[in-house]
Amino acid sequence: MAKKYFGTDGIRGATNSKNINGNMFFKFGLASGTYFKSQKKRKQIAIIAKDTRLSGYTLEPALVSGLASAGMHVYTLGPLPTNGLAMLTKVMRANMGIMITASHNPHYDNGLKLFGPDGMKLSDKIEKKIESLIDKKITKNLSKPEKLGRVKRLETGTRDYIKILKKNFSKEFNLRGLRIVIDCANGAGYKAGPELLKSLGAKVIAIGINPNGLNINKNCGSTFPEKIRSAVKKHKAHIGISLDGDADRIIMCDEQRNIIDGDQIIAALATRWKNKKNVKRRSRWNVNV
Repeated sequence: MAKKYFGTDGIRGATNSKNINGNMFFKFGLASGTYFKSQKKRKQIAIIAKDTRLSGYTLEPALVSGLASAGMHVYTLGPLPTNGLAMLTKVMRANMGIMITASHNPHYDNGLKLFGPDGMKLSDKIEKKIESLIDKKITKNLSKPEKLGRVKRLETGTRDYIKILKKNFSKEFNLRGLRIVIDCANGAGYKAGPELLKSLGAKVIAIGINPNGLNINKNCGSTFPEKIRSAVKKHKAHIGISLDGDADRIIMCDEQRNIIDGDQIIAALATRWKNKKNVKRRSRWNVNV
């Protein structure tokens, strides 16, 4: 049976449309909170991050209200890459993580992506179970007053995310001597992206780091790679990196201004992993990446 609300990557649409409005985000929060609360984990925790869309300020409070009404304790992280939200969901041992974003879409769209306690996107099976709760009578899922969740803002999300990422490198690893341009698309990675590269010793030229709520992905970021090509030439950079609105995908540019897309990046990583024997062959189709 086809899903009613969830698409291939969460829920997404035009702000203040049928599904992307305060009323529906309250229902999404209440339904998802009710589902995860039923899993009998001792402490009910949800964490929320978002990109930089103006509509996030209207949708987040509604989502928080729904979660707290279901009895979930909520931590809001503010603007943070989707990857960071996923990693912190696991590290913080939360029941769930929710990213408020419409990814590479224009500012007038928004949506959400849900992650389970393992930091992975929810399965179709779980999404269908949550959907079954969305259209139920609200009063059936509301917690008693003494069982309501508490809400707290965490200001350390970006710093904690960078710490997690840097654990993947050896202590000797650094980017000293490299000049890197990063286009953050005026989106969720506008702080974490430049800070990570700088902390590794690179000379960083950051663009797309002045979000105003309406300029996310606008003539910048991974949907507008010409921006990074021009910046690499202007600053004589060794490499350029373009993020999308929620910083979960990249387009790159080498020092010769050649655009390197996602398929090429995956192929390069796969070749490296194969040569280092990091991944074992898993199927009869000779796919060993």
